[in-house]
Amino acid sequence: MNSSSKKEILDRLKEEGYIKSDKVYKALLKVPREMFIPDDVKNYAYVDAPLPIGYGQTISAIHMVAMMCENLDLQEGDKVLEVGSGCGYHAAVVSEIVGKDGLVVSIERIPELAEMARNNLKKLGYDNVIVICGDGTLGCPEYAPYDKIYITASGPQVPKPLINQLKDGGKLIMPVGNYLQELILLEKKDGKIIEKKLGSVAFVPLIGEEGWKE
Repeated sequence: MNSSSKKEILDRLKEEGYIKSDKVYKALLKVPREMFIPDDVKNYAYVDAPLPIGYGQTISAIHMVAMMCENLDLQEGDKVLEVGSGCGYHAAVVSEIVGKDGLVVSIERIPELAEMARNNLKKLGYDNVIVICGDGTLGCPEYAPYDKIYITASGPQVPKPLINQLKDGGKLIMPVGNYLQELILLEKKDGKIIEKKLGSVAFVPLIGEEGWKE
């Protein structure tokens, strides 16, 4: 898949309003999506759709990664928690935006995927990403509080531990719901939670103590 089709898809997403900022555009342009996906779907790397990565999981569509990054308003130096590493692609994009002074802590419950994400990120030199295998619905108190948190699977509600680990002034984005899912953006201001709905989405289920039961 040539890079011109990558630029074409990103330019289209810019026109459609999914990509609003230069930093998100540049990060998506720089991260090689084809390096994160299995060989049998490499030809579809720059098709704007979720793709299977094994173990019943998918890599998010490009527009969804863009939308999450834009709505979180990621800044250089941010400490970010990702729930659902998958193959590591989304974390790489976030890593580009938060830069060397930033940190991405990513939790993946499937050991094989955690290993895959770790290897992919290491191979491409993303050393400001820590991949942990565990229950993402409980977050990771060790590195808390976080400036931004995003969840790449849909749960019954936003897990309490994640709200607790969000810094005051921080933002959290996640899909909520079962068959009908809504992308929710939360902002913590003076200990209060402001919620905004961003539209209908379709994600894999969030499994864990504070999510759906397996």
